[in-house]
Order: sequence, then C-alpha cells, then structure tokens
Amino acid sequence: MIGVTENLRDIRDLLAFSAAEAERTPDAVKLLAVSKKQPIEKIFAAIDAGQQDFGENFVQEGLAKIDQTRDKDVVWHFIGHLQNNKTRVVAENFDWVHTIDRLKTARRLSQQRPESLGPLNICLQINVDDEDGKSGVVIDALPELAAACVDLPNLVLRGLMCLPAVRTEFSEQRKPFSKLRELAQDLRAGGIDTDTLSMGMTADYRAAIIEGATIVRIGTALFGRRD
Repeated sequence: MIGVTENLRDIRDLLAFSAAEAERTPDAVKLLAVSKKQPIEKIFAAIDAGQQDFGENFVQEGLAKIDQTRDKDVVWHFIGHLQNNKTRVVAENFDWVHTIDRLKTARRLSQQRPESLGPLNICLQINVDDEDGKSGVVIDALPELAAACVDLPNLVLRGLMCLPAVRTEFSEQRKPFSKLRELAQDLRAGGIDTDTLSMGMTADYRAAIIEGATIVRIGTALFGRRD
C-alpha cells in the first residue's frame, strides 16, 4: 500500500503548512483518517505509517475494523449519525463520538459506557448553517446541552464539531469555522472548558485550520476512492 503511505506523508505536510500559516504548531492539528468503506489492508498500511486516529460512519463496519485492530495502537472515532439502538455497542467499543446532538443520546452513552474503559470522549455536533433536515444541535440550544453533558459521569465533553454547507471560496469557507470557534469561546466564558474543534475535510481543511481546528477529517485524499 505504497499509495497510502505517500498520501499520508503528503497530507501531514499540507496540514503542517496550514498550521504554520496560522502561526500554530504542527502538533496542534490532528489528522483523523476517515476509513469508512475502505478495506482493512489500507487501514493497516496507514497504521504502519504511524497513523493512530481513524473515523467510521457506520456502526457495524466500524466494529468489524475495531475487532481486526485490537492488537494495534489505534484510537477509534465514531463520526456518523448515531441511532439510539446502537449506542451500547458504540459506548463499549469506540473512544470518541463526534456527533452528539441530543441529550438522550448522551445519557445512553454515559449509562452504557463500561467503567473499565474510562470516560468516552464526545463532541457536540452543531448545525452551524441552520440547514433544514441536517443533523446537529441548533446554536441557541448549545449552552443547555453542553451544561447537561458536562454532568454525565462516564463522558468527557471535549469540544464541538460541524459539517457546514459546501463553499468554494476560501473566505466563505472560513465563516462557519469561525462561528464554531466563537461558540467554543462562549462556552469557556460560561465555565465549560473544551479543547477540541473537529472541523474541516479535504476541500476546506486549510480554512478550518486557520480558524482553529484541532481535528480535521480526511478520507478519500488519504485512502483513494471508496469501494
């Protein structure tokens, strides 16, 4: 899997360049390799090249890959829509969930998280563009949801995540990411400290990093076309 190794090196260089452009250190931005619908051989190649964090959108597919990498130093992130009937297996197997937008889901994850695994890291997904039919908590409801999640015993609220509407102009791409950064600042001002902004993908990672992204989610540019 030479292509994966080379792609990973190139992507890391690009992320480091963007971090420097934003006057941030390269280690301030973590690459989350989106491995949905990718064969396990490509995931092994990325692991061998030093990639640690992987994101899956579908529960059953993710569980199969987790089972095949039990002996590897891997951190698994769930980044898809989470149905209530799947919270238990996610709580029992994943390290992060980026897509919390309902208190009911967060409560179930907290109740079902095995204490032996330690707290589950979560991000609250924000519908930053207020799009109809799109997942994510509306901005006005964020403070109440965040405050409630902080009190759940087996979760750690790490930060915020967004999947904004597609924009092509760099200046326009920055706007939703800037908004997410401001929302995190507002939470900190209200006493809820976070350290994570999960935002930016292949087409807009540079704008996200300029606005403070700490995790960027990249899949096809790393692994190639999906099956």
